[in-house]
Amino acid sequence: MYVIDIISTLFMAIGAFFMITGALGLLRLPDFYTRLHATGKCDTLGEVLIIAGCMIYEGWSLLTIKLFLVAAFYLFAGPTATHAIMKAAYVTGVKPWKKGDDRV
Repeated sequence: MYVIDIISTLFMAIGAFFMITGALGLLRLPDFYTRLHATGKCDTLGEVLIIAGCMIYEGWSLLTIKLFLVAAFYLFAGPTATHAIMKAAYVTGVKPWKKGDDRV
């Protein structure tokens, strides 16, 4: 049981690292598109890793199946929502940042 605890904690810690990295990207990157790209990628990976850590910790049960379904939903919904938001911003005229421009 001790090894399972270490592995699940490792998955959750790596997931938390990616979530924090996405938050830092949101704060530090120059424009809307790069900020959304950083948070979209890092948050999806972080959420799935945290859920995988919970699945490993729980073992085989009905809860594991539910967690798997939640992770599958995140894998489909996160990138789809990010793409839809970026496309809506592009259509409405949000300009991408170019080298030499001031940060927004």
